Amino acid sequence: MIPANPAIRILIVDDDPVSVQVMARALKSVCRCEFALSGPQALERLAKERLPALILLDVLMPEMDGYTLCRTLQSDPRLKDIPVIYVTASQDPDSETRALEAGAADFIAKPINPPVLHLRVGLQLQLRERDQARRDSEARFERLAHYDALTGLPNRLLLADRLHQAMAQTKRRGKRLAVAYLDLDGFKAINDRHGHAVGDRVLVTAAERMKQALREGDTVARLAGDEFVAALIDLESSDAGALLLDRLLAALSAPMPLGDLVVQISASLGVTFYPQPVEVDADQLLRQADHAMYQAKLTGKNCYRVFNVDQDHRNRGVQENPERIRSALVAREFVLYYQPKVSLRSGDVIGAEALIRWQHPKRGLLLPQEFLPVIEDDPLAAELGEWVIETALTQMEVWEANGVDLPISVNVGACQLRQSDFVARLRALMAAHPGVKPASLALEIREISAMRDLAHVARVVADCRELGVSCALDNFGIGYSSLTYLKQLAVTALKIDRSFVGDMLDNPDDLAIIEGILGLATAFRLQTIAEGAETPEQGERLLQLGCELAQGYGIAHPMSADAVIGWLADWPPSPHWIHLFLDRRRALLSDLAK
Repeated sequence: MIPANPAIRILIVDDDPVSVQVMARALKSVCRCEFALSGPQALERLAKERLPALILLDVLMPEMDGYTLCRTLQSDPRLKDIPVIYVTASQDPDSETRALEAGAADFIAKPINPPVLHLRVGLQLQLRERDQARRDSEARFERLAHYDALTGLPNRLLLADRLHQAMAQTKRRGKRLAVAYLDLDGFKAINDRHGHAVGDRVLVTAAERMKQALREGDTVARLAGDEFVAALIDLESSDAGALLLDRLLAALSAPMPLGDLVVQISASLGVTFYPQPVEVDADQLLRQADHAMYQAKLTGKNCYRVFNVDQDHRNRGVQENPERIRSALVAREFVLYYQPKVSLRSGDVIGAEALIRWQHPKRGLLLPQEFLPVIEDDPLAAELGEWVIETALTQMEVWEANGVDLPISVNVGACQLRQSDFVARLRALMAAHPGVKPASLALEIREISAMRDLAHVARVVADCRELGVSCALDNFGIGYSSLTYLKQLAVTALKIDRSFVGDMLDNPDDLAIIEGILGLATAFRLQTIAEGAETPEQGERLLQLGCELAQGYGIAHPMSADAVIGWLADWPPSPHWIHLFLDRRRALLSDLAK
C-alpha cells in the first residue's frame, strides 16, 4: 500500500474524463491527482507548475498520442526523470513493447482495476523515492569529498581541480596566478590552552576572514589542521598579488572575538607565481609555496615570502638539462629499484612497484623528483617510460627463471599516455617477453595525468585491460577524485596517497579522506593500496578501516633488483596486523550470527 501523502502530486493525462475520474478516485486517499485532457495541455502544465512525482498517460489521444508525448518528455532534461505509466484500452499486442521503448516505466490495461493501479503506482513511487535518496546520498558524498566539513572551504581535492583550471585560464589570458600557502601562527597554543572547540571556532573565523579578504573568483582551501592555500587568479602583475597577500595577513592578525574570549593569531605565508620559465604542475606550485612558507616562519612569522624560482633553477642544476638526461639514458645510468607491496591481512607479498633512479656519476643516486619534472612534457619522458617497462619486464623474466613470481607495477606518465600508439608499443614489449604473464604487469597512472584527456586515457585503460594488463590510479586523493571519471576509467585499483597515510593517526581530515576513498573503492569494486605506511600503528589503523594492501618504509624501502630475493626470504609480517585481522573477522562473524 502507498502511505498517505497529500504532498505527492500525480498528473493524469487522458482525453476520457471518465477514466480520469476512475484513476483519481482510486488514488485520492494517498496523493493529490491533477489532470490534463491532451498532450499539449500536459506539456503546458509541466512547463508552468511544480513537477509531479509520476505521470499516468493514456496512449490513444487526439493531437498528440501517448508515445509522442513520452518521447518528448524523455528528450527534455528537466522532465526525463519523471516515471510514466501507460494506461490504455488498446488491444494491439505491440502496445506494451512500444510503450516501454518510448520510455515508459510500466503499463496498465483498461478498464482500470483500482487495486492493480494502486499497487503499480505505489511501486513506481517507491522506486522514485529510492532513486532520489541515492542521488541525495551521492550529492552529500560529493560535498564531503570536495569540501572541508568544519570550515566549508574547498579541500585538497577540489583545490587541485581549481588550480588546474586556473593555470589553464592564466595561460589563455596572459595573466599571472599566485598560489599562497598559509600556516596560522599561534593556533596550536590556543588549541592546547582553550581546547579543540575554541580551536575549531578560530579556524572557522579565519576561513571566513580569508574569503572576505579575497576577490570573487579567487579560491581559499583548507588542506589540514591550520594549513590553508589561496589561489589568486587574473593578476596583472606580481605586485597586484602582493596587495592581496597584505590584506590576508591583516585580516588574520586582527583580534578575534569569540564570545567572552578574544584571541590573537597571525599567519606565515609563502607564495609562488605562475607561469614560470620552465613549465610546472599544480603539485610543484604547492611544494614551492610550502617551501616559501617555511622561510616566512623562520623569518619571524606574520609575513610572507616569495619562492625564488631563479635560485631554485640554479640549485637544481643538472635537472634543468634534458640533453644530459638523454645522454644518461644512452649511457645506461638509470636503474630500477623495487618497493614491495604486502597484504596487511596475511603478510603475503603481493607485488612490487618499479621506481626509477639515476645513478649519476658525480651526484650519486638521484630520486625521480630531481630529474623527471624537467622532461615531463618532453618526448624524452615517453622514451624513459618505455625503458622502465622494458627493464621491468626483463627483470620479471629473470626472477621467473629463478622461481620468483612477483607482479610488478610501473608508473606511466602523461607524455606516454598521449602517444597514439602507446597500447601497440606495450603489446610489442609484452610479445618480446613471452615469459611474463600480462596479469603480472600493472600500470600506475597519476590521477592528474588521467584528467588531462579523460576520454583518451579511458580508451588506453580499456585497451590495456584487453591485453590482460591492469591499471591503477596513483596518488589518489590529491587530484580531482571525481565520481564521474571513476565511472569512465576501467581501473582495478586506487593507490591512497602517502600524504594522507602519514598524518592519518593525528589528523581527522586525512583520516576522513581515507575513509571516503575506501568508500569509493567499495562502491566501484576496486582494490585499494595505501602508500607511505611507515609504522605498525598505521598498518593496524589501515586494516581496521578495511584497507588490506600497503607499501611504505615501514614495510620496505625501495631496493635494487639483487636485494629483492634476499628481502623476500627474510620478510617478517607484523603479527599485530594478522591478529587484528583475525579479531576483525571474528567480530564480523559474530555480528552475522546475531
